[in-house]
Amino acid sequence: MDKAHTVAGTRVALALAAVYIIWGSTYLAIRYALEGGFPPFLLGGVRFLIAGSLMYGFLRWRGVPAPTAPQWRNAAVMGVLLLLLGNGMVNLAEQTVSSGMTAVAVASAPLWMGIFAAMRGQRPNRMEWVGLGIGFLGVLWLNLDSSLSASMVGLVALLVASLAWSFGSIWSRGRDLPPPFMAAAAQMLCGGLAMCVVGGALGERFAGIPGPQGLAAFAYLIVFGSIIGFSAYIWLLHHVRPALAGSYAYVNPVIAVALGAWLARERFGGQELLAMGVILLGVVAITLAKAAKARPA
Repeated sequence: MDKAHTVAGTRVALALAAVYIIWGSTYLAIRYALEGGFPPFLLGGVRFLIAGSLMYGFLRWRGVPAPTAPQWRNAAVMGVLLLLLGNGMVNLAEQTVSSGMTAVAVASAPLWMGIFAAMRGQRPNRMEWVGLGIGFLGVLWLNLDSSLSASMVGLVALLVASLAWSFGSIWSRGRDLPPPFMAAAAQMLCGGLAMCVVGGALGERFAGIPGPQGLAAFAYLIVFGSIIGFSAYIWLLHHVRPALAGSYAYVNPVIAVALGAWLARERFGGQELLAMGVILLGVVAITLAKAAKARPA
């Protein structure tokens, strides 16, 4: 294997690690931020406006060209689909939906991505479908003993979030967009503005200054969830197949359960450990399928 392939493989591994580990921790951070006084849409809107502004300013300072008008339009569509309807609906749902139901709903995203990719002619191969199925079964198993009670509004919000995020991820492939990191900054600016508009229209207001826990969670979401995690995901959409880019949804519940046990003193036993192993088996299957398809004949 030459040096170029080694570097490319390292970048993919680091980006996957970012979306696997960091995004697995954002569910707990979102919960802390909501409990700390942030309304759901303003939480995402202010978060993405700050993160997008920081990234955009830094990239322009480094000489990266500003997006063109068509690129801004595409970034705005992506911001609405991935952030307003994706992240915003997850924030809304976490007010009433249990963590188990949230994990199951988010884990369905790679399956929707596979369906949308197939509709565009990019059909996952048999091994990728096997990996997707294994991963989804693992998440269902992980949440068999979870409290799946939820309000109807929360359930609908999670369905919209999964569909919008999956469709937006597939829709973005082949579109006229800036380089990945500038694309992430532009999408966060557009999506953050849209979330603030929706939050204002819904009457969301800050009752006061959020508490220390809420502010700490908010800062974590900006730096790690947005600047690092979201940028890594946008980069992956440009460089790997949808099945691999979407495999984060199967690992995130594992990270969420582990953090819950560590920070919130939640207990889990043998069933949960076996389910996590099944989830990771699905990710391995997807990764091997991607590697086999990319290998020269």
